[in-house]
Amino acid sequence: MPHLLFETPRLQVRRLEDADLDALLAVYGDAEAMRWVGDGRPLDRARCEEWLAVTRRNVATRGYGMCAVVERASGAVVGFCGLVHPGGETEAELKYALRREHWGRGYASEAAAALLAHGAAAHGLRRVVATAAPGNLASHRVLLKAGLTRGELVRHDDGSFTQRFEWRAGAPEAAP
Repeated sequence: MPHLLFETPRLQVRRLEDADLDALLAVYGDAEAMRWVGDGRPLDRARCEEWLAVTRRNVATRGYGMCAVVERASGAVVGFCGLVHPGGETEAELKYALRREHWGRGYASEAAAALLAHGAAAHGLRRVVATAAPGNLASHRVLLKAGLTRGELVRHDDGSFTQRFEWRAGAPEAAP
């Protein structure tokens, strides 16, 4: 597989390619899947194209960014995961999103845990954060199962809240 970064028993994770645009749109253009992400609005094709360009810049600058998550059995792109620095943050942040038809299979936790190990081994990352809406309990479970611990509840200027999670290399894994 071109640009393969790592594998798990059921998944392969590789660098994004321009050919992933339709798969990106299938995930990030899905209003239900995006209700917990950012401003809650799905992305259009132009924003997905921009997202590919941002990812290429991140990989060129830091050596890592968002990646395609491929189901080994079918070869289909089932979603995306990666380590990013949104808004120029200094800490790497774990992000993931899957096509809705693949929710509930444990793929997100499997990919996230392997991504954290890859980030430590390949890029020397010792600490990674993640965020989730307080009401997005499915994401909380994914992050805890992947080995992150629950951190502070952050209040934003607009009155909204974000639940932070943290992973440290070598720390004991959290219970689901």
